[in-house]
Amino acid sequence: MRIAVTGSIATDHLMTFPGRFADQLVADQLHTVSLSFLVDNLDVRRGGVAANICFGMGQLGTAPVLVGAAGSDFDEYRAWLDRHGVDTASVRISETLHTARFVCTTDKDHNQIGSFYTGAMSEARLIELKTVADRVGGLDLVLIGADDPEAMLRHTEECRSREIPFAADFSQQIARMDGDEIRTLLDGATYLFSNEYEKGLIESKTGWTEEEILGRVGHRVTTLGSRGVRIERVGEPVIEVACPEEDAKVDPTGVGDAFRAGFLSGLSWGVSLERAAQIGCMLATLVIETLGTQEYTLRRAHFMDRFTKAYGFDAAAEVKQHLA
Repeated sequence: MRIAVTGSIATDHLMTFPGRFADQLVADQLHTVSLSFLVDNLDVRRGGVAANICFGMGQLGTAPVLVGAAGSDFDEYRAWLDRHGVDTASVRISETLHTARFVCTTDKDHNQIGSFYTGAMSEARLIELKTVADRVGGLDLVLIGADDPEAMLRHTEECRSREIPFAADFSQQIARMDGDEIRTLLDGATYLFSNEYEKGLIESKTGWTEEEILGRVGHRVTTLGSRGVRIERVGEPVIEVACPEEDAKVDPTGVGDAFRAGFLSGLSWGVSLERAAQIGCMLATLVIETLGTQEYTLRRAHFMDRFTKAYGFDAAAEVKQHLA
């Protein structure tokens, strides 16, 4: 099963200020703020929802196709993804813009001042999925993740017109979308991904009930944080999968992307929805125990030991035969 993942490709530049922002602000001069903070350290991390999902799928050996736009500064990031089993040949490289970038400074009270540079992500709307499909010999599923809004709309419409199954996954972009955009992006999706808060927001903005939305998508996959995930289908029993026990809760960033990577890998292997969700929850647990979205290492024996402990020997035996 050939899966393409569309969405953002970005780097995060994270800095730490040892003082407090509040101590540097003058109440009656906020309209003329001009400040510079001397920071202690700079941590540069790879990110972007599509790249994070593809990294996880690559770790599981399912050879995902990354579809997005980046700048000429993407070479090192591309090499990293290539080494970890991701097909990056369909990434569009902008001739004028840098790869999208999030720059954030955090003070000792965990307050943050950040900026997001869209950069080359704005050119994702120029990517045609037919070109991608022709290159790889066809696509069985396209996940349409958070990206340039015009790109998300174009990819969705192209999937419909070419009858390519697609998964709708708005994540960070849902806050800026109106009801019409959300209705357009989810109608006819084979899978609709969201967390619990996004689930409520989708229903509020579209004006559709849970039942109406479920009738317009094949599967509704809702992540529940530490409680795992729920999968709903019309006329079928609800599937609920719990999370494995975590060794530590280090950093929740990228956990949702990791779940999707595991779930999509399970689909590519042809396992059941319950099993795919278990794989997703196991991979998400590895990410929450690690600082950074692509800093974890998937060791087959370690993964299977923990998977067996969480879900039992029969489930593990089924997954083990597929795990690269």
